[in-house]
Amino acid sequence: MATSDSLIQVKNLKKHYHRGAIKALDGVTADINKGDVMVVIGPSGSGKSTFLRSLNLLEEPTDGEIIFNGVDITTKKYKDASGKTVKLDIDGLRQKMGMVFQHFNLFPHMNVTQNLMLAPVELKKATKEEAKERAIHMLKKVGMDDKAEAYPEQLSGGQKQRVAIARALCMTPDIMLFDEPTSALDPEMVGEVLQVMKQLAADGMTMVIVTHEMGFAREVADRVLFMDGGYIVEE
Repeated sequence: MATSDSLIQVKNLKKHYHRGAIKALDGVTADINKGDVMVVIGPSGSGKSTFLRSLNLLEEPTDGEIIFNGVDITTKKYKDASGKTVKLDIDGLRQKMGMVFQHFNLFPHMNVTQNLMLAPVELKKATKEEAKERAIHMLKKVGMDDKAEAYPEQLSGGQKQRVAIARALCMTPDIMLFDEPTSALDPEMVGEVLQVMKQLAADGMTMVIVTHEMGFAREVADRVLFMDGGYIVEE
């Protein structure tokens, strides 16, 4: 049931490949409320990452609805509050959803601060001064302010992932999406990334996290979805 706190409503979401032969998602319905920490678990190939990537339309659903802040984002156009038909701004929408991937996707030719400043300056038209100030603030938040001038090749995997989280936070998103953020890390680096995510949860950030870290799920999640075969089997 959608409430006034509902941020995203997913209704009967389907994603089929090869003319329906492969059903990555086969009728997924879920509500994500503001402040939720939702962890999605399940075996490989169960549809977890497809579900997550559908939320910001990195995967285009075959069928179903994704209602984000009251707008069905699976339609190319929608009616605004005044009843006027408006074209969906997919890039503007993605700016409100921070995404953190398995592989950090940092630009190797830019230092840490430059990586964080890029999107706010390019997309939000923040001044370089504002973007730099925000970058340093977010680096402090993830415990990486001492590496502000370092380049990605000088960082460990855990440090890169913390920078990637800070970069997503620089866009002041409404929600953070994490796609197996620790699966590419050495075991000793997993804890430092999970610690940052625990702090975000404590600060009230809305998050959807695909992970295999069961202890983390138990500790941090308000809700756990177990997926298998393209369905939510248990919540």
